[in-house]
Parts: sequence; structure tokens; C-alpha cells
Amino acid sequence: MPEVANLSPLFRFSDEVAETLARGGPIVALESNVVAHGFRYPDNVAIALEVEQAVRAAGAVPATISIADGRIVVGASADELESLATAADVAKVTSRDIAVTLARGAAGATSISATMAIADRVGITTVASAGLGGVHRGAEVSMDISADLTELARTRLIVVCAGVKKILDAGLTLEFLETQGTPVIGYRHLEFPAFYCRDSGFRTQTRLDDPARIARVARLHLELGGSGSVLITHPIPVEDALDGERIEAAIRQALARAEAERIIGPAVTTFVLRAVDAATGGDAAAANRAVLVSTAHAAAEIEAARSVVEQGVSHAV
Repeated sequence: MPEVANLSPLFRFSDEVAETLARGGPIVALESNVVAHGFRYPDNVAIALEVEQAVRAAGAVPATISIADGRIVVGASADELESLATAADVAKVTSRDIAVTLARGAAGATSISATMAIADRVGITTVASAGLGGVHRGAEVSMDISADLTELARTRLIVVCAGVKKILDAGLTLEFLETQGTPVIGYRHLEFPAFYCRDSGFRTQTRLDDPARIARVARLHLELGGSGSVLITHPIPVEDALDGERIEAAIRQALARAEAERIIGPAVTTFVLRAVDAATGGDAAAANRAVLVSTAHAAAEIEAARSVVEQGVSHAV
């Protein structure tokens, strides 16, 4: 794990995150894109704080990652979250955009791929995401595949998510993950979830219910050179899940509108998610909030167990 003091001055750590890193304590990295672009103000701030509290409740320290004033912020403060939530010109930053955003001195909200790249660089092992990016529908023509997937192959992390958003192709995503050698483990659930929905119609590689066992599997995998990250999936709670057929109908209608209005690229996801939320009378937004919190809590349980496992290994040596 890199020493915080020896990292580039491009990084700025909160005191809590720096201290926890120094002693090898449990930390969960969180994206900030959901704050800047996922919800409208003031819900975005309230949800960000709720997610951080879920991490704390499960025994880990939250580290929301963002970019501000030409530096990477690891552990955004309440004021920094407020700034991200209210600014009109915050860039969505994927892993390819980090250097450009830093050089411009612009404000940036990290996507999952950027959060993963930064967490891996500073020595944070576990990242939480509500919905991982994946292979888009029609990718055989568009080649639209999220950078989140290739980042899994480049980094050596534990990434906890609620599967991929239902607007994506879950089957092709799993095929892509298998091809690049990314293990996919269901945490207390064998089915591969689909964000708002508990099941996508596909299964994970295996199911493990004990966070300590997941931590041990991850440790063995990460010890293998060039093995990439481990993906852990955890579904939305039963009481918050939405009906798959209802969501599928709303998605198809939204995709047709997007095509008719010539909406392309990254804008498609935002357009479709907001259209689905409108079509469900706000139920999708409520489910989004629930899955963010439940995934963060699950990630913190696993990260807390990983920290204990690592301490035990260190003492044994």
C-alpha cells in the first residue's frame, strides 16, 4: 500500500481517510458522479450523506472521491459535497478524463471507472457502486462498452455493486467479464442483479454469504499477478425492488425516444434513467436511493472483514 505522504501532491486526503490508510483500517471508496448528476438538489446531498452513513454503520470509513481545483480529493467534506451538488459545470470523469480534468483545474465528479483507478492508486481496496457500467444493448453495432469493465481488468480491487443497470445487456456483460477473467461473486444472492431489480435472468459465478470468506477469496485472487479485480454483486432489498417487466417496458419506450431524438453517447444513459423515473412516477428514483445505500453497506461489511483478514495474515507473518 502506498504511503500517503509519498503520493503526488495532486492528491488531497481528508484527515480521517489519511489516518485510516496509515493504520491499514477499512475504507470504502465512493463515486461522486451520483452527487453531481444522479439526483437533483437537495436530494443528491442527502443521499450522499446517507450512503456515507451506511458505510460507517457497517464498520468502515467512507471516502467519496472527486476532483477540485486541479487536485484529486479522497474523502470529500460536507462542504465539498455541497459544492458538487450545486455547481452547474461539474464534469463527469471517467478513467480517461482524469488527467484532462486535473490539467484544466475543473471540478469533476468521478464515475466508477475513475473511482476505481484512483482507489487503486492510493491503496484503497474496496469500491462501492450501485450499478456498474456494462455492455450496452446493440453493442455489436455501436461497440458501446463501459470503461468500468476494462478498469476491472486493470485494477486490483474488490468492487461491490448491484449488477448492471437494466438498460444494459446483462448477458453480454457477463460474457465480457468472463473473457477478461473477472470473478463475479453473488453476496447472499446467486442471481446476477439488475440495479432496480433483484434478478436479470442470469446467474453469477458463485454465491458466498460470509463476508470473511469473500475477503479470503479476494485475497487469494489479488495475490495472483495480473489477475485484475473481483466483482461482488448484491441485490436491492426485496421491499425496494421494482417489477422487471414494468421497468423493461419503460426502458424500451425511452430507448425509442432517444433514438428518435438522436441522443447518442453518454447522454443516452442519463436520458433513459430520467425517462424511466418519470414513467414509474418516481419509483425508480426511490429504488435508486435504496440500492445505493444497501450496496454501500454490503461493501463496508466486506471491507471490514477484509481488514480483519489482512491483520490476521500480518500477525501470522
